[in-house]
Amino acid sequence: MRGVEVVEQAAKSVINPVKGMPFAWSINPYRGCYHQCVFCYARRTHWFLDEDGIDRWGSRIFVKVNAPAVVRREVARRSWKREYVAIGTVTDPYQPLEGRYRLTRGILEALADFETPAGLITRSPLVVRDLDVLARLARVAGASVSVSIATTDAALARQIEPTVAPPAQRLRTVETLASSGIRVSVALAPILPGITDSAENIASVVRAARGAGAAHVWHSTLYLHDVTREAYFAYLRERHPELVESYERAYRGKYAPSRVTRPIDQRFDAAIRAYPKVARDFIAPNGPRQISLL
Repeated sequence: MRGVEVVEQAAKSVINPVKGMPFAWSINPYRGCYHQCVFCYARRTHWFLDEDGIDRWGSRIFVKVNAPAVVRREVARRSWKREYVAIGTVTDPYQPLEGRYRLTRGILEALADFETPAGLITRSPLVVRDLDVLARLARVAGASVSVSIATTDAALARQIEPTVAPPAQRLRTVETLASSGIRVSVALAPILPGITDSAENIASVVRAARGAGAAHVWHSTLYLHDVTREAYFAYLRERHPELVESYERAYRGKYAPSRVTRPIDQRFDAAIRAYPKVARDFIAPNGPRQISLL
C-alpha cells in the first residue's frame, strides 16, 4: 500500500488475557491500522512502543507474521479451556494487509480445528472472504461478527473513516454474513457528540442494520484517551471548529459526562424499539465432542 511502512515481526504469544471486559481473551494480528479513523481509541497502543499514534498510526503497521502458527500452538495446550476469544479489539483484523498476509484466516482455521469460539469486530467487507471457515467455526464452537457502522451518510463516513469502505458496502457485508448463517451484529460505535448523535442518524443506522439482518445492534459514545484525544481534536479544529469549545468542556476526562451520554442512550433505545430485530436462523454450534466414554 502506498505510503505504508510494513514492519514484520515474530510474536512470542498472540492470545492475550483481558481484564474488565465481557471476554477473557483477545487476538490482534496487526498493530496499527490503515483505516486511520479519527476517533480510534487504539492509537494509544502505538504510544506504548514509542511510536507516533497520530501521524503514523495508519502508515507504520506491525504484522505478526507467525500469528496463525502461534495461536495453533497456544490452543493445542492441555491447559487451554476453549474459552471465547475476541479478535480485532485494538486493530481491524481485516484491514487491507490481511489480503496479503491472510493472518486472520489462519487464526480462524486454528480456532476451528481446536473448537474455540470466537467473535470478530471489523469495518471491512473483506471478512466475507472467510465465510467458509467462519461457518465451520460456527458449527464446531461458535462464531460471530460485529461490523462497525457509525453513520449511513457516505460523505460524513469519508471524513471520520477516511479509508474505510462506504456504509452501503458494509451493510451488504452484514446481509451476506446473515444470509450465510453467521450471527452478525452492527456496532454503532463510536457515536460522536454533535456529529453523529442525532436521532435521525442513529435511527438510520439501526433501521439499515435490521434490514440487513443484524441479530444485534449496540452502541457506545466517543472515548478519548491520550493520543486519541490529540488526533480527534485536530480533526475537530479542521472540520468542526464550532464544536471545539463544547468538547473541551465535555471531555475533561476520558469519558463524556452523563449529560452528553444520557440523551444518546435514549435516542438509541427509541430506535431499537422502533426497529425490532427480525427472527433469523443462524448456524448453531454442535457442542463439544465427547472425547471418551470412560
